[in-house]
Amino acid sequence: MGKGPGLYSDIGKKSRDLLYRDYQTDHKFTITTYSATGVAITSSGLKKGDLFLADVNTQLKNKNITTDIKVDTNSNLLATVTVDEAAPGLKTIFSCRIPDHSSAKMELQYLHDYAGICTSVGLTANPIVNFSGVLGTNVLALGTDISFDTKAGAITKCNAGLSFTNTDLITSLNLNNKGDALSASYYHIVSPLTSTAVGAEVTHCFSTNENTITVGTQHQLDPLTTIKARVNNFGKATALIQHEWRPKSLFTISGEVDTKAVDKSAKFGLALALKP
Repeated sequence: MGKGPGLYSDIGKKSRDLLYRDYQTDHKFTITTYSATGVAITSSGLKKGDLFLADVNTQLKNKNITTDIKVDTNSNLLATVTVDEAAPGLKTIFSCRIPDHSSAKMELQYLHDYAGICTSVGLTANPIVNFSGVLGTNVLALGTDISFDTKAGAITKCNAGLSFTNTDLITSLNLNNKGDALSASYYHIVSPLTSTAVGAEVTHCFSTNENTITVGTQHQLDPLTTIKARVNNFGKATALIQHEWRPKSLFTISGEVDTKAVDKSAKFGLALALKP
C-alpha cells in the first residue's frame, strides 16, 4: 500500500485476493497484443454454461493520461480516461458507458502519507455521490465508504472498516450493508520464500443471524507454479493451480466440489491469459 493507508478498497484486500481471486468455474480466454505505437489491445472471451460473452479493450497511454475503450458483445461501449498525478498524489478518472449516457461518472482519488480519499459523482441531474476516506498509516487505518442518492435523498451505502498491518500479518474488520453485516478477515504470510500464506474471513449477518466462514491457503510449488485452496462452512471446497508458462502469460485450472453433496458433479474452470 506504500507509505500511507491506501484507499478504502485496500482494507482487507490481501485476504480477499487469497480467498477469492482467480477462482472460477467458467472458461475464460484473454489475449493482449501491442501495436508499434504502443497501443495495447486485449480480447477476452468468457463461457458461462451455454452463454458466451466477449469484449475487446483498447488502451492508449500518453504521458500521464491513459485512455481505455471497451466494446462487448452486447454493443456496449465503455470509455475510461485516467489522468495520473494531475497534482501530487491526485488521480482523476472519467468513465462513461454508451448507450447509457446516465452512467457518466467523474472520480477523484487522493493519496497522502496519512490519508486516502476517493470521491465520485454521476454526471446527471440527480447523481449518486460516493465518498470513501481512510485515515492512519500503513500499519493502522480506519475508513468509511458512503453513497448518497440525491434523487431519493437517501443514503444507499454505508460501510466502515479498520485494518492492522504487520510485517507478515494483516487483519481487518468491516461493518457493511448499513450495519447489517460484520466481517473479520485475517491474512498471514507463513513463508515469504515460497509465497506460502493462510487466510480466513468470518461474516455475520444480523438480519438472518447467519455466519459464513471461509478459510484458504496458497503455496508456490516453484517460481512459476502456484496452488491455492479454500473451503467454507457450507461444505464448498475449491482448489486451483496456476502456471506462468511464459512471462505474464498464465494458465489456471480451478475445481470446486460440494462435500455435503458429493453425488453432484464437480465444477471445473479454465483460464488462459496470453501477453507478449
